[in-house]
Amino acid sequence: MEKLYMVTLEKNIKSVKDVLTSQDIIVFEFNSLKGKRFAAIYADGLADKQLLGELVVKPLKQAEEGATLDEVKKLLASPEVKDGTKIKDAINEVCDGNAVLFVDGEKDFVIIGIKNPPGRAVIEPPTQVVVKGPREGFTEDIKTNLGLVRKRLKSENMKVKMLKSGKKSETAVAMIYLDGVCPDNLPERVEKQIANHEIDLIPDSSYISSFISKKPRSLFKRNGTAEKPDVFCAKICEGRVGLLVDGSPIAVTVPYMITEDLQSGEDYYALTYRSTVIRILRVLSLIIGIFLPAMYVSAQLFKIQLIPFQLLLKISSSVSGLPLSPSIEMFLTLLILEVLIEASIRMPNYVGLAMSVVGALVLGDTAVKAGIISTPAIIIIAFSALCLYTTPDLVETTTTLRWIYLTVAGSIGPFGIVLLTVFLICYLVTEQSYGVPLLAPFAPLIKNDLYDSMIKANLLSLKKRPEVFKVKDRVRLKTK
Repeated sequence: MEKLYMVTLEKNIKSVKDVLTSQDIIVFEFNSLKGKRFAAIYADGLADKQLLGELVVKPLKQAEEGATLDEVKKLLASPEVKDGTKIKDAINEVCDGNAVLFVDGEKDFVIIGIKNPPGRAVIEPPTQVVVKGPREGFTEDIKTNLGLVRKRLKSENMKVKMLKSGKKSETAVAMIYLDGVCPDNLPERVEKQIANHEIDLIPDSSYISSFISKKPRSLFKRNGTAEKPDVFCAKICEGRVGLLVDGSPIAVTVPYMITEDLQSGEDYYALTYRSTVIRILRVLSLIIGIFLPAMYVSAQLFKIQLIPFQLLLKISSSVSGLPLSPSIEMFLTLLILEVLIEASIRMPNYVGLAMSVVGALVLGDTAVKAGIISTPAIIIIAFSALCLYTTPDLVETTTTLRWIYLTVAGSIGPFGIVLLTVFLICYLVTEQSYGVPLLAPFAPLIKNDLYDSMIKANLLSLKKRPEVFKVKDRVRLKTK
């Protein structure tokens, strides 16, 4: 765009309104007591009108009739003031929520930061609830999220680089890392991945996560997520790069390891032994949640001797007379569970309780009494679902794996389960996230990093940052 060489106030206003023709773009014209004319252009609903009046209009009432642009800027009480010369800059700032001030007789303009978009308050995120520890969670406003991070990391080494993504949305993306800790080339690689993709709209951080992922079509994640600033800051201090996306309460971090999702922020605020037991419990829950339905079906169809004799008698009495095969019965039960979960999420709150009662009690009990589904199938599927939700960040992957294992078990049997498991392990061993193996620190084995993996060592034992990240400064804790 060319510079604004038109010096009359009306022509400058017209140059912007010819592009921003929507009715929610407000032009507020006012005069000083000495007759100097001004015009402020802003987007209704994004800019703070009260700040505009207090910080801009009220001080400019004292402007002289022949005041220059520099003299006008000295009168402004806003802490966020910068110059503008191009129409494109004015349009972008207005759409972003700031105000553009035109002065009669001046070809340039002033950009005033009074952005105040609607948003929700800082509350505890629903998927990372803790008993001990901070309860603040990210919101959809990037400035609020940056403030929550800066409140915890007051270091001069914390670098924030503002990026833009989205051809139409121009969504702000904040890339955060610790200079002197983060590997040299990691921020540049992440920035390059974001710049290599162009899309109209970035409504959520999941879009950015797909852009920076080396294999976005993979079943397994390549990037970590955080909804709490304390967790986010802890990952940054380990040498990762964090991304905050305007409009999303979920932050993205790279590199990523699968062990991240087996951990919780509360693990670092509770007793070491308790945290270790809980982490082992999460791993066992994942194994049970994925394998239990498949093992039950394969045992019934191919290896009945795998089931203990007394339990086999109970199962035989429950499944006798069922019209469905074990695999179809398990598929049907799992399908009902997935439908109930989806319906409980989408239904209004006042209907959700009734839906749970109908699904769990009426539908399940009736299906058992009608001889369509056996009681063991319902118990197994229900317990499997409970196990998978002990690690909510892995639910998308583990629920898909449960379907795959169930299909393989019904068609091939135990041999298929073993074969698929070996294939997945071999696949994960070779996969990386920005040079960090997904199965680290177990494959490859990094002994020093095992103190914060399946087990949670005492804080005094975690004096160094993870070796797998190859950070510049590995010292995390010094004792005098």
